[in-house]
Amino acid sequence: MKYTLRQLQVFLAAAHSQNITRAAEELAMSQSAASGALRELETHFDIQLFDRVGKRLQLNELGRLLQPRVEALLAQALELETALLQHAEAGPLKVGATLSIGNYLAVEIMARYMTDHPDARVTLDVENTAAIADKVRNFELDIGLVEGEVQHADLEVIPWREDELVVFCGASHPLAREGALSDTQLLAVPWILREAGSGTRQAFDRALYGLMPQMHILLELQHTEAIKRAVQAGLGVGCLSRVTLEDAFSRGDLVPLEVPGRDFRRLFYFVMHRQKYRSAGLVRWIQLCREA
Repeated sequence: MKYTLRQLQVFLAAAHSQNITRAAEELAMSQSAASGALRELETHFDIQLFDRVGKRLQLNELGRLLQPRVEALLAQALELETALLQHAEAGPLKVGATLSIGNYLAVEIMARYMTDHPDARVTLDVENTAAIADKVRNFELDIGLVEGEVQHADLEVIPWREDELVVFCGASHPLAREGALSDTQLLAVPWILREAGSGTRQAFDRALYGLMPQMHILLELQHTEAIKRAVQAGLGVGCLSRVTLEDAFSRGDLVPLEVPGRDFRRLFYFVMHRQKYRSAGLVRWIQLCREA
């Protein structure tokens, strides 16, 4: 065999950091050893995997083509090593989740996974749908749990569970005493919404199709709790996932509003790279998500 796993590790580290010095630090190697490993890999096969601009390494077309296959190969090697050394079926995972899922669903799933597999560490990255999809596509995350629809040739998007958005206001807001809201009432109030790029905003814009250009968007915030507090303070009306609002509805701090004729249903999704190796840990994580 003309390559080693170490050479492949250097290739991936350099691809992620775009710098051989940082790649060497990540792998606890000297810079000369890392440079030599990368040079040997390219020399053995008479190829060039990077365009070199000063100290910066930029993956070229061949490097981008090979990266997913190298990721998959090393993931299998890591799983084998974990099984041999620790006799564990499931290993560490890098999970990304959108705000509603990360704050209200993923932590419980994470606790269950780590209870079942005490030696397996799970890291949770909470961002909006667009950011999570980008990180999965770049192999920075093993799996994403997202609220929005994602379309990219490199990504596999799998339906997970149903959800729905709910329009709501503060308990003292005039609309709290109304019945079903008309389009005229929807246009007459200021709105406090999630930012563009989030799955929640994507679903809201779709549900209110035809009204969006005329609506008064007072604030766009990245955090669900900030939106709930702003609405509770009387600054306007909001729309979030039901899973984020159930406690506030139970306490009476916020009030759900009916909007007939508008479809606020949506799905949560798993997002994975098509070339990502489905390790035992990844399969177990998906199983726990479906059971939750």
